[in-house]
Amino acid sequence: MAKVNFTVTRVTGHTCPAGKSQAFIWDTGATGLGLRVTPAGTRTYIWQGKLHGAAIRVTIGAPRDWDIDTARDEARRLKRMTDAGKDPREEAEEQRAATVARKLEARRKDAVVSEAWSAYLDAHRSKWSERHMLDHQRQASAGGAKRKRGKGVTVAGPLAPLMPLKLSGLDSECIASWLNDETARRPANAGQAFRKLRAFIRWCAERPDYRGLVPDGAYATRTVRDAVPRAKAKDDCLQREQLATWFAAVRALGNPVISAYLQGLLLTGTRREELAGLRWDDVDFRWRSLHVADKVEQETGRTIPLTPYLASLLLELKRLNDTPPNVRALSRMEAKGKPWKPSEWVFASKTAASGRLAEPRIAHTNALQAAGLPHVSLHGLRRSFGTLSEWVECPVGVVAQIQGHKPSAIAEKHYRRRPLDLLRMWHDKIEAWMLVQAGIDFMPQEEQPGMHAVS
Repeated sequence: MAKVNFTVTRVTGHTCPAGKSQAFIWDTGATGLGLRVTPAGTRTYIWQGKLHGAAIRVTIGAPRDWDIDTARDEARRLKRMTDAGKDPREEAEEQRAATVARKLEARRKDAVVSEAWSAYLDAHRSKWSERHMLDHQRQASAGGAKRKRGKGVTVAGPLAPLMPLKLSGLDSECIASWLNDETARRPANAGQAFRKLRAFIRWCAERPDYRGLVPDGAYATRTVRDAVPRAKAKDDCLQREQLATWFAAVRALGNPVISAYLQGLLLTGTRREELAGLRWDDVDFRWRSLHVADKVEQETGRTIPLTPYLASLLLELKRLNDTPPNVRALSRMEAKGKPWKPSEWVFASKTAASGRLAEPRIAHTNALQAAGLPHVSLHGLRRSFGTLSEWVECPVGVVAQIQGHKPSAIAEKHYRRRPLDLLRMWHDKIEAWMLVQAGIDFMPQEEQPGMHAVS
């Protein structure tokens, strides 16, 4: 390997002979320093030596960035490293990794709440219901968008003031100040928003991208706890004398799906999403049972009776669901590449993204207002089932098992496993009593052998 003394003239005049992919010249001033040139004329200083008996080559840089003396100094440094048994390539990789880590850490520390909030929603998109996801989006909405219904623009959500802040700035003083401002304007929303914020901060603490950014105890200090509005116990519930008016208003709704759904909430005492998520595969008309998702028994769900009147409502929904649209509508659907098929959902919706009922509150509120009844939430219908069941002296444990409540006593927890037949007997009595109070003349069809009649 011939060596020459590197000069500016020799470096700039070095070329690659025709037919070769690269050509080298080596310097006499520093051991291992070389100059590589390609057919395109690209010149690069390199260093070549041995480490533990194996040849290694390291790129130093282009002559336009490195003068000869500086390149020689770098070559000597690399030689000293290999003489000491160190690999220059590993050092360079460690430096690059450290640089990348510093940049990532700087970018991580600059993360704002809105960025982490979007990641939080994306991580739960497949687990949350459509309504639950929409509620989180509204809580953080900046507002100012044109309303879909009515005039004016939307109002900013209670979490909106926190979205532009850095996660590192989300300390207890910031949260307490935000809570005080929001509580003064909308205490109920402030309480809900705080609970969502608390769950979000806990999620951040478990994610590598955001771990350690929110100050410790941001939501748990006494200052914050004192600022959280106290939730008032809700007692909205239908009274016995209101059943006739309520049933008449709900049955008069123009949408049979929402009408059946609202009646189903009252007649089963289920949670709103448990009933809304019901599929036809979960309905057994022969043995009169419903298999619903359960907040407590999330993996297995629970099976509850299907009472006669509710069964008649679902049979009508089944008939509507299995009836195809007219020929013209079928043709339009096929032209769009969306052939018709019956919905898998019991409470199907053509407008909801999920294909099932997502927002029945508006229809229920309209029915209550039309009937002149006080406000009763959808969860209030669940509360009504538990309260009204006492009129037929139904055992508390039976009601709790139908509604999916945790056992409240040792005997209930360890010594009561009521079969569906026993639940059905009491559930039928509850429904029959409600229908009598509502003035609904309903005669159940003859039941299958072995099934209890409504008494």
